[in-house]
Amino acid sequence: MNTATHEASKHRITKTRLAPTPSGFLHAGNAFSFVLTWLLARQTGGSLLLRIDDLDSDRVRPAYIADVFETLHWLGLDWDDGPRNPEEFAERFSQTHRLGLYHDLLRRLRTETDLVYACDCSRAKILKNAPNGLYPGTCRHRNLPLDAPGVAWRIRVPENAHITPNDIRRKDETCNVAALMGDFVVRRKDGVPAYQVASLADDLHFGINCIVRGADLLPSTAAQVWLAQLLGADAFANAAFHHHPLLTDETGSKLSKSAGAASLKAVREAGQSPAGIFRRVARYLGLPAESIETAQDLLRTATGHKADLWNLR
Repeated sequence: MNTATHEASKHRITKTRLAPTPSGFLHAGNAFSFVLTWLLARQTGGSLLLRIDDLDSDRVRPAYIADVFETLHWLGLDWDDGPRNPEEFAERFSQTHRLGLYHDLLRRLRTETDLVYACDCSRAKILKNAPNGLYPGTCRHRNLPLDAPGVAWRIRVPENAHITPNDIRRKDETCNVAALMGDFVVRRKDGVPAYQVASLADDLHFGINCIVRGADLLPSTAAQVWLAQLLGADAFANAAFHHHPLLTDETGSKLSKSAGAASLKAVREAGQSPAGIFRRVARYLGLPAESIETAQDLLRTATGHKADLWNLR
């Protein structure tokens, strides 16, 4: 480990995570984020968790879960905590095993703040009243019972909810949570805890203190940091983040599983190497990329680089 990186790791030994959602076959953007996260953990002496977010059961398929493991093996990435295969995931690591944690966080939001309220608006009604899709606060003052069947729980976000995440690349970027997220859902109409709650509860449970995400998830980061501050969860509120630019397709649109972006499964089955992904990560970090073929090549190149790539102070 080079001197600059050693200094960084002395200040902050990280525990970070890979947290794919198995709602489709993974694409190059997922792989870019995986490799960047793995490199951060390995270069700083941190620990890496594999967490697969499967709460949205309507969209999860066994083939998509298997694809996560096949992709990581194809990339040559290892991890320190979490399932080793789909069977172990189902038996021990599915989010369904941690529902109690999520409901406990919901209970705390309900009892420790005056901000949770019930909403029975349909998606169609929201889009009709707010073409940008941002919930306009229709049910804020209706006082619907929280225990009524078929209602979602939303949280009232004050206009002054400004969050500046501790981002190790995007310094001092302040987010207006109300403008970005509106009164976002914390419990779905079917009673299942929403993503923002489950992800926060998991990161607290597993002791995550550094998170690599695409820039499109900056609003989610702001929402989760704000929730953590409400609950006095300093471990997450003070976590470090790295929001990287998104990979795009030939039209300039972000890659998306739902949009049918070319899958890594198809790339693997065509016998292609993942070297191009490692080189894209290297170029993003300002490292020489021409000779990089594997994850280990990337790690050696990053470790031999004199600059501190992460600045985790």
